[in-house]
Amino acid sequence: MEGEKRKYITSEELQHHNKPEDLWISIQGKVYNVTDWSKVHPGGEVLILNLAGQDLTDSFIAYHPGTAWKYLDSFFTGYYLKDFKVSEVSKDYRKLASEFSKLGLFDKKEHVTFCTLASVAAMFLIVLYGVLRCTSVWAHLGSGMLLGLLWMQSAYVGHDSGHYVVMTNSGFNKLAQLISGNCLTGISIAWWKWTHNAHHIACNSLDYDPDLQHMPVFAVSSSFFKSITSRFYGRVLKFDFLARFLISYQHWSFYPVMIVARVNLYLQTFLLLFSRRSVPDRAMNIMGILVFWTWFPLLVSCLPNWPERVMFVLASFTVCSIQHVQFCLNHFAANVYVGAPSGNDWFEKQTSGTLDISCSTWMDWFFGGLQFQLEHHLFPRLPRCQLRKISPLVIDLCKKHNLPYRSLSFWEANQWTIRTLRTAALQARDLTNPDPKNLLWEAVNTHG
Repeated sequence: MEGEKRKYITSEELQHHNKPEDLWISIQGKVYNVTDWSKVHPGGEVLILNLAGQDLTDSFIAYHPGTAWKYLDSFFTGYYLKDFKVSEVSKDYRKLASEFSKLGLFDKKEHVTFCTLASVAAMFLIVLYGVLRCTSVWAHLGSGMLLGLLWMQSAYVGHDSGHYVVMTNSGFNKLAQLISGNCLTGISIAWWKWTHNAHHIACNSLDYDPDLQHMPVFAVSSSFFKSITSRFYGRVLKFDFLARFLISYQHWSFYPVMIVARVNLYLQTFLLLFSRRSVPDRAMNIMGILVFWTWFPLLVSCLPNWPERVMFVLASFTVCSIQHVQFCLNHFAANVYVGAPSGNDWFEKQTSGTLDISCSTWMDWFFGGLQFQLEHHLFPRLPRCQLRKISPLVIDLCKKHNLPYRSLSFWEANQWTIRTLRTAALQARDLTNPDPKNLLWEAVNTHG
């Protein structure tokens, strides 16, 4: 009797509600109007906009705890999807997520954050001692290198606290974000959330994933040679003379650019915080950035001369560049695509666009758990200490559905990435007319 009272719409009709002023989504076949809610969504409006007019059950499960389901009722339109279907992959993924929840894995964080923060505090004290109390140039060089390692570990805490509550409550969690991100690394947690959440949802979409949009310096695919429009930044990624020149040598410039990549992150932080865009906790983020730009220049100024100051900064940037390289290894050589992400192939898209880096257990601290990149993308709320434990289950699920699970050594991942960059570089050099044959090949076999 209750079934006869239900109102239905088709997936095609749902797709018409995909604009900021008319934004509907579906979760488990129930249709919700989130037009107003999207503007105050804690994860940012862009996430919902990217999946607007679709069923996004899998991504909702990935990003929200069980307590979030009760808030959906206030957005229910009264409609159900008439042609709602669940793929076999999604069924297995949801079953796995449910099992992890029953086992309490999402809540078992162990002492990783405490140990990491303690190590960061210890490293910071050693850096201060090395700069302020030691006169040896080698001590200053070592302090700079240690600062780079400190930035890496602090960034992992900021990353984790952005995905789940690493502290005892959300208030302390936000404090951990501001200290580990803004105050210690100079990179705004607000900027990170804005770009990183979009990256997860649109993993390796050339026009929707900001983590692949590095024009004019890098291009992982010749699709960028068509000057595609970034749906994230809202501007055309121009492939002009400068871009062609830089990309033609990107396999040589990759590591040198990674050394100074932090400069771009600092710039992006300032551009966001002082833009007209709505930024959550803007004042606190700005205050945190000011803390960094107070202590860091003062520390550098305490070194005895300019050669040592330059050496100190370059040493810290060079060590920290390992982390920037790692983030590129996880995605640059994976499959790419053009277009908006789809809500009904969450598992498939994550496996397609992600590479793992294999390492020994004792190296987990160095990679921050993100060497299990696929596991993290599938279950972003899962504490890093659980990622190695669930890896065999993810491998089995990939095998069952004939999906790629690629785990490479750090050396192999670097080889794959450089090979990808070199392929695109040679294609850029061969680009002598508006419609070259390599673009036709790219359209048939789109690959990073």
